[in-house]
Amino acid sequence: MRVTHLHLTDFRSYADQEIELGPRVTTLVGRNGQGKTNVVEAVRYLSNLSSHRVAADAPLVRQGAERAVVRARVEKSGRSLAIEVTINVGKSNTARLGRAQAKPRDLLGALRTVVFAPEDLSLVKGEPSGRRTFMDELCVALQPAIAGDHSDYDRVLRQRSSMLKTAKNARGDLTMLDIWDEKLADLGGRIMAARLRAVKLLAPHVHAAYQAVAPGGGDCRVSYATGLADAEGYAADASAADLGAVLLSRLQEVRPKEIERGVTIAGPHRDDLDIALGDMPAKGYASHGESWSCALALRLGSYELLTRDDGPDADEDGEPVLILDDVFAELDTGRRAALADRLTEASQVLITAAVAEDVPQALRGEVLEVADGAVLAGGDDG
Repeated sequence: MRVTHLHLTDFRSYADQEIELGPRVTTLVGRNGQGKTNVVEAVRYLSNLSSHRVAADAPLVRQGAERAVVRARVEKSGRSLAIEVTINVGKSNTARLGRAQAKPRDLLGALRTVVFAPEDLSLVKGEPSGRRTFMDELCVALQPAIAGDHSDYDRVLRQRSSMLKTAKNARGDLTMLDIWDEKLADLGGRIMAARLRAVKLLAPHVHAAYQAVAPGGGDCRVSYATGLADAEGYAADASAADLGAVLLSRLQEVRPKEIERGVTIAGPHRDDLDIALGDMPAKGYASHGESWSCALALRLGSYELLTRDDGPDADEDGEPVLILDDVFAELDTGRRAALADRLTEASQVLITAAVAEDVPQALRGEVLEVADGAVLAGGDDG
């Protein structure tokens, strides 16, 4: 799988930019603020319908414009597919898949990407919300249909939490809260089951990747940490229905606390991804270099898992596009070399760097210069 052509209209700093992308490695080189990261951010957006840099869509639209359009042509399994998203300020986004109008969610799975960026250090050192996003993006990459469950869960969670805030004055009539409990538990069980499966599949790849980028650095282990782990009936290999039943029981158990606090305190929105080095949690114990290695192992592990994915939703050419966004300046020589060694046979790698010398020679590929808000033709620097 690879992106062969990218066309940006009013996306970030680009009023109108077309870029041809070749196979294997393309390195976009330019000083900070010239727009090189905007290019890979656009590719990522087509894959995930979200940016790896900002939480909202509004910053993606060029200042003064009402909408941004990101178009790409994706080559997979010997076929070429056009995909397009229009990001509308203050309105719902629209999409096209091939020649047909589509819902943006229909694009999920058409292009798979894995991004490693400086922000990924927060996967190890930051708050659980970032790790939940990491798990959920991996789940959607493995099973695009689960995106609908996440959207529905967020909606039900908002409505249930709103009802909790008024439950004190309900005078004992909590019938509607019972209904929302059932909806939340059903959707939550599906999300937890998907996360458990994804993390179980990911774990051996993370372990192998950490050994490659930090030889002799110990074992890096990941596991799904759910607040239901100590609940009666919980099992790590439980079905979505069983997990939903356990969550429903927990919601009933903690209801008095939830009414008192006015928030939903049980469910997958409170869970986490445990990352450990040996017997110690990476957060708070890992050094700066070890934390970088853990973050890199999470992304490389995801890349390896998606490349080898043979699940029911996988296509025959599912190897994701790997994006390395301004990370080589953060890595020492050993980790740079280890990363380059892992990616020599990748179908497509998109790299951004301030200077080409930051990127190992073996991984530099075709170099495109980015200057004054434009992507200029480059050459083979490998």
